[in-house]
Amino acid sequence: MWDLKNIRKMSQDIIADALNQIMNAKKAGKKEVVLTKNSKLLLKVLDIAKEYNYVEDYEVSEHNLTVKIGKIIECRAIKPRFNVSTDSINKYMRRYLPGIGLGIIIISTNKGIMTHNEALEKSIGGSLLAYFY
Repeated sequence: MWDLKNIRKMSQDIIADALNQIMNAKKAGKKEVVLTKNSKLLLKVLDIAKEYNYVEDYEVSEHNLTVKIGKIIECRAIKPRFNVSTDSINKYMRRYLPGIGLGIIIISTNKGIMTHNEALEKSIGGSLLAYFY
């Protein structure tokens, strides 16, 4: 017989889980959060967030990922992962970011993971992953 109290819902979206845990820690007033799951894609997202000071730093240990929270107002994963062309990036900027020039949208392209500004400069589309502001 299954003990339903001890069964935790396992998410398959590591990026969404990590960003939710970061936002929960920020709302609780914590300066850092320890994540138990990570992936190469999440680390690339955190690299971009670190570049823009949304994350101060992160450290990968044997089983955990420790993230020091920077100047984040909000960060979320974008679900479903919309595929965008260069023409439609502006539509999603208006949807997810609070204003012009505020925040970044992270896009997975065939040239790698980059911000929406880099994708517009290079005139390539991709799949929306997350946003930070």
